[in-house]
Amino acid sequence: MILNDTYTLSNGMKIPKLGLGTWEIPDDKAAQAVRDAVKIGYRHIDTAQGYDNERGVGEGIRTCGVSREELFVTTKLQAFYKTYKEAKEAIAESLRVSGLDYFDLMIIHAPQPWTDFHNGEHFFEGNLEAWRALEEAHYEGKLKAIGVSNFEEIDLDNILKNGKVKPVVNQILCHIGNTPLDLIDYCKRNDILVEAYSPVAHGEMLKNSRMADMAKKYGVSVPQLCIRYCLQLGTLPLPKTANPAHMADNAQMSFEISNEDMETLKYAEKIKNYGDFSMFPVFGGKMAADGICSPQDFPHKKVRRLA
Repeated sequence: MILNDTYTLSNGMKIPKLGLGTWEIPDDKAAQAVRDAVKIGYRHIDTAQGYDNERGVGEGIRTCGVSREELFVTTKLQAFYKTYKEAKEAIAESLRVSGLDYFDLMIIHAPQPWTDFHNGEHFFEGNLEAWRALEEAHYEGKLKAIGVSNFEEIDLDNILKNGKVKPVVNQILCHIGNTPLDLIDYCKRNDILVEAYSPVAHGEMLKNSRMADMAKKYGVSVPQLCIRYCLQLGTLPLPKTANPAHMADNAQMSFEISNEDMETLKYAEKIKNYGDFSMFPVFGGKMAADGICSPQDFPHKKVRRLA
């Protein structure tokens, strides 16, 4: 069963191969989502400061009935924090808010603040300052492992060449229709595990008739096909849901995609539109200084504030 399978990180730690993503799960619903997931068999929960649900996730971890040592909990340092002082204070705040004594993994959410995401500036010094705070908390036992998210090769090179502790993961947008094969290969060569967020393309794959046909061929759902694809790439998928039935379905991985179909999926037509979520920077949108997000194609149409 996939929920019992693990990868081994470069520092020797075991990490469950399938995790529960919690983005957009409200704080007052997060605890129950965690308890439901753990009851189903999940042992890997992913949250972030930017999700505004660390408190609820922490409550779920503490009240799920499974010992803390059996669970793997990840959180993320807000992308805006690019000084040692900010990062150090934010780490302490995440521990306080969650009520946890330690995190199994904490990662820098992005190499740039969201307002400058993929705008050309790489914030090398700021990332090293944030990394130094993570390293310190790691040495103190507050963070069992540390890593990054949304980092490109040049951003990873900066940490690998100038940091003291090697990042164990790079959590990136990775799904059928958006598979950064060169970056995945780079991470594998450097023994950095790739975690795949939004493995179902934030629901866009459910609208794809070709994916529906292939899923039918294997007798599975489209989300199951998408998650299996990420696993066969050697990445760690983090499907997000608060629905226990979907959690259970997402963990049904008793099939294998053929090599021929894997090649087809690797080079599937790139997704250019993520629907209502196209406003978010990771999906190609832009964030203004006031926290309002808008789709890149319609910068005048400010439609949503990012917490």
